[in-house]
Amino acid sequence: MILILVTAFAALAGLAFGSFLNVCLSRWPAGESIVTPRSHCRSCGRTLAWWENLPLLSWLALRGRCRTCNARIGLRYPLVELAVASVWAVIGWRLAGQFQHPQSGFYFGFGLLGALGMMIFSWALVGLAVLDAEHLWLADAVTLPGIAFGIGYFLSISLLTYPDAASSLSFWESIGARVLDAAAAAFLILLIRWSYKLVRKREGIGLGDAKLMAMLAAWLGLQGALLSFFLGVVLGTFVALIALATPRARAGNQSWALHKLPLGTFLSIGGIVTALWGQPILAAYLRWTGL
Repeated sequence: MILILVTAFAALAGLAFGSFLNVCLSRWPAGESIVTPRSHCRSCGRTLAWWENLPLLSWLALRGRCRTCNARIGLRYPLVELAVASVWAVIGWRLAGQFQHPQSGFYFGFGLLGALGMMIFSWALVGLAVLDAEHLWLADAVTLPGIAFGIGYFLSISLLTYPDAASSLSFWESIGARVLDAAAAAFLILLIRWSYKLVRKREGIGLGDAKLMAMLAAWLGLQGALLSFFLGVVLGTFVALIALATPRARAGNQSWALHKLPLGTFLSIGGIVTALWGQPILAAYLRWTGL
């Protein structure tokens, strides 16, 4: 029973925070306040009624249209809410499982703190994925604090797991190693960026992607960041092949080669997958390779 209750609560909280994330994603790029004014139609400006602000349900009830001006309400709104709710539900399920089976351990780290940390991390990654997909923009106001919070998260989990570790040199060496992981992950993207520019004589990867990789490494370690990168590249390649197969892409002759894909979106998705299932994926890979 506790599994269902905790999972349902986490999913509902995810819907609510996903709805707030939609407000941020709509207003922040336009330079608007995320606090005021109240939620309104972005076409006709009418203030929304309370029942029009219900996550997911309102979009379904309104059939994706404003009831006043009939302007389209983008599919991004329910997708973001569903994404956050789904990820948080998985985290809630695992947290509840630890409560039921204390000896089984908890993949995210130290119980409730680990779950809350991963909820914040995944929430930020969903936001970054959408920002890059819609605006080709990875905001420094998210990635740079995200790096600091990731290091702080690792420090907090380590101290709670091993309370006496702060007095040992190896503990602080591990913190330093995590900082170096973030730097190494960022350098990987910078190396690819410089190599691409050297060969193609134009920019191919933004600096925001390097900061995002550093953020992934701060939260997941270098191994987790590399897995996120691999998953992101595979997903990005798959999307690119589908895009090239469309008639519009073929009609564009050489224009498709200049089309920009949001690498940050794919890295963010890879980061979420790694946070949730990274250990089983890596374990399966090691078994497959015999390492």
